[in-house]
Amino acid sequence: MANAAQLEEIKKLQESKTIGIIGLGDMGLLYAKKFSNAGWKVVGCDREENFDRFVETHKNERFKVLRNGHFVSRVSDYIIYSVEAENIDKIVSLYGPSSKFDSIVGGQTSCKAPEIEAFEKYLPDDINIISVHSLHGPGVTTTGQPLVIINHRSNPENFRFVNLLMSCLNSKVVYLSAVEHDKITADTQAVTHAAFLSMGVAWRKIQVYPWYHQRWVGGIENVKINISMRIYGNKWHVYAGLAITNPSAHDQILQYANSVTELFTLMIQGDKEKLRQNLYIARDKIFGHIIKTKQELLLDDKLLAQYSLSKVPPGPKKSNSHLSLLAIVYSWYKLDLFPYDHIICSTPLFRIFLGVTEYLFCTPNLLDECIEDAITETSFRSDDLEFVIAARNWSRIVRHKSFELYQKEFEKTQDFFKDNQDEANKIGNEMFRVILQRVKEYESDQSDIDP
Repeated sequence: MANAAQLEEIKKLQESKTIGIIGLGDMGLLYAKKFSNAGWKVVGCDREENFDRFVETHKNERFKVLRNGHFVSRVSDYIIYSVEAENIDKIVSLYGPSSKFDSIVGGQTSCKAPEIEAFEKYLPDDINIISVHSLHGPGVTTTGQPLVIINHRSNPENFRFVNLLMSCLNSKVVYLSAVEHDKITADTQAVTHAAFLSMGVAWRKIQVYPWYHQRWVGGIENVKINISMRIYGNKWHVYAGLAITNPSAHDQILQYANSVTELFTLMIQGDKEKLRQNLYIARDKIFGHIIKTKQELLLDDKLLAQYSLSKVPPGPKKSNSHLSLLAIVYSWYKLDLFPYDHIICSTPLFRIFLGVTEYLFCTPNLLDECIEDAITETSFRSDDLEFVIAARNWSRIVRHKSFELYQKEFEKTQDFFKDNQDEANKIGNEMFRVILQRVKEYESDQSDIDP
């Protein structure tokens, strides 16, 4: 939150500075509305063929829609490219040379390597480069969420200007390099996205809406279903950009597919001792600090049980190996990745991923129950097999860097769930709201503990 002196400085800057947004998709619109409602002069554009429709749709907004990126670039003091990662090179090559003299250019794609490369390739030498990335989706409030600012090439005056502009988001600012950003976003998102994308594909392949089956009833199942539906309720390019354009993500998604395969192989071989050994090593590596200190867990079954899409009456708990969640933690162990290192840069989704895996691995006897079910219960083996195939297929798509195949697989699954998406969004949004409030309270309590 800006203080009185900063507010006065911001007011003076607003009289002389124009903010340009190239790409008025969900996040571009979020920024355009936030900045213009805070008093900044904002112009933006989307695809030129959408110009008339966008002018009409947004005629009551405080920002102005221009015809294309040339018009935005030539009048803007800070130009933000809010486009798909796969298109950043093409779009910057078109509009970058039109950038206003001594202006600042940045982007908010999920992977910064191709973004910075495009800026360096196509922008005039006099242009400053300061990129940003709000680590959350457009449906989440910006307040209190992580915001990465990357000062790649600028002077102190311009860097201060961008910081003052971003202060209206009320986000938690983190300063990183482009390389650091890409490594951290891969660490906190690649494996977990692969898990929940694979769940959706597996359910589609076996033609099952999980909320109509007793097997997927319970607190952990509610989180798995709600998170998977939340991902498939978004646009495919949000996840494809991170997975395909970020080299760090490739290795992690491959490791997740390998971890799923390794654990499933031990399950069908009946090698309970080896399965238990592998998972306990992973548990102690990732969650040893929680178990040793008997730290209170973020989530519990009573909380998670409230947010169910289930259409079946309550019944006895069904067996489940929770292979998808076991493989997340096993992958972190194999990658020598400690997820808590990047908690300040984590998305809301990641904090909930982490909370549910904490719950599974640290709740007394729950991990042992999963291991026992994985070895002795065969009724869900065909489901787990489809999950293994799905995880390996996502890895293959990413390895071949195929945006076309990624979109096809994502949208086929999205279409399978479309009739239930509105209800899933409603229940999922309420679950996220409550859990994220609990996250804030939990982390505030943790920060008050004297180490």
